[in-house]
Amino acid sequence: MAETAAELPPREAMEFDVVIVGAGPAGLAAAIRLKQLAAEAGSELSVVVVEKGSAVGAHILSGAVIDPKGLNRLIPDWKEKGAPVETEVRDDRFYFLTEKKALRLPNIFMPPLMSNHGNYIISLGALCIWLAEQATELGVEIYPGFAASELLYDDEGAVVGIATGDMGVGRDGQPTDNFVRGMELRGKYTFLAEGARGSLSKQLIEQFRLSDGRDPQKYGIGIKELWRVAPEKHQPGLVQHTFGWPLDDRTGGGSFLYHYGDNLVSVGFVLHLNYENPYISPYEEFQRFKTHPAIRSTFEGGKRIGYGARAITEGGWQSIPQLTFPGGALLGCAAGFMNVPRIKGSHNAVLSGIAGAAAAFAAIAEGRAHDRLEAYEEAARSGDIARDLKPVRNAKPLWSRFGTYLGIALGGLDMWLNTIIPGGLGFTLKHRKPDYATLKRAQNAKPITYPKPDGVLTFDRLTNVSFSGTNHEENQPVHLKLADAAVPVAINLPEFAEPAQRYCPAAVYEIVAEPGGDPRFQINAQNCVHCKTCDIKDPSQNITWVCPEGGGGPNYAGM
Repeated sequence: MAETAAELPPREAMEFDVVIVGAGPAGLAAAIRLKQLAAEAGSELSVVVVEKGSAVGAHILSGAVIDPKGLNRLIPDWKEKGAPVETEVRDDRFYFLTEKKALRLPNIFMPPLMSNHGNYIISLGALCIWLAEQATELGVEIYPGFAASELLYDDEGAVVGIATGDMGVGRDGQPTDNFVRGMELRGKYTFLAEGARGSLSKQLIEQFRLSDGRDPQKYGIGIKELWRVAPEKHQPGLVQHTFGWPLDDRTGGGSFLYHYGDNLVSVGFVLHLNYENPYISPYEEFQRFKTHPAIRSTFEGGKRIGYGARAITEGGWQSIPQLTFPGGALLGCAAGFMNVPRIKGSHNAVLSGIAGAAAAFAAIAEGRAHDRLEAYEEAARSGDIARDLKPVRNAKPLWSRFGTYLGIALGGLDMWLNTIIPGGLGFTLKHRKPDYATLKRAQNAKPITYPKPDGVLTFDRLTNVSFSGTNHEENQPVHLKLADAAVPVAINLPEFAEPAQRYCPAAVYEIVAEPGGDPRFQINAQNCVHCKTCDIKDPSQNITWVCPEGGGGPNYAGM
């Protein structure tokens, strides 16, 4: 007989020195560095990492071209230790696309920080798997398949750890016969390294008012396919970026193609979530992009083998919240350390993990716990992360204000001047509206007719979702929570043509009109790839993404 909610047993608790949420580059770097520092000092330190994906790397999605700066600092002999970082960038190209043409921009005009030479094309998921192996060898405990669903506090309001979600909860919220109570993982310090728009990070930022005095965080949605192309089409080490078509001047975004590995090409599209037209579908724009004459030839004779989508932070320097709270800190993309013009954040994620680990280790050595790690905040705002983000701080707001054509030109000039002039230009442009507030009313926007997929180069959303390995237990509570179930049909549909139907890259949201009946809003939570776009872009801020049962969601392989 299943227990009722009122009869739930107490959770078992485990004590650690440091609890880390998220087995991405930031969380794993922090875990490794903590153990390295303890070994150097001849002391013991207990570190645990919880990861909501079914395995380390299952929820990791990135381009990815990485700057090895962070990895060099964390594990200087990473080459000798067999890190899956092999394809060095050999050719770096940047194009402006019209509907039929591709104009290559000379590399000499690009700001030096935009150069990718010396960087590597990788699978970030594979790198995280390798980092997890290094962490485990050092004694870090890693628990994949366990979603951190709740923050734990002491009587003074400081964070003292997390609780993992209960398993085996039915759609009605009641325990089933397979019910297993979650665990409490308590630590002297808790690091949140959940990535962009993490559910616990969002709670903490609001609760401790960490974004007060900062600009609103900005986001993009990155959609990616992994292809195995014909050998004659493969150019190992080629990095190619584009902007322009199929997007109009008022819609920011661009594409990437990265050639690496065994005839692999990562192709992706990033669309800025401050777009205005509610009829835009980021997914369909990506599919349309692949049909460009300069792009489609790469994929002729090839095969798509993977698909995924993820929101990324784009606010940059002026949107970074306070990084510490009583009892812990925000690391990596949970803090917003993405460099938008470079389309890179992994190096800063690793550097933030290193800096956070140093601050926590020093604090624990002094006998401290559950306070603010001010040394981490100072290191992030004055060290390599700051030197990476400050020179590009105006690129995104210039793009948003002046559109793609003029905005990119002004942003490039600003980056050049910030590179040449010691200390930069001295001004920082502000971001204006949060992304959910930028949509025009449907009556003032132009509907878009997208071409039908051909099933060879372009695909429908549900077919592509099947290539993400996504799965959720069907009888679990829906993890996409509506504050008001009436809003999608009563407000979002008449005012914005309910954009959730289009901004979701996994066909989670539908407006279903039964014959002779009223329209209703349907949530296909089983499809969710955990991109968080709905939590960001919903114009009524009516959708909250919460962690489903641990192990659910995508199971990316080689992404």
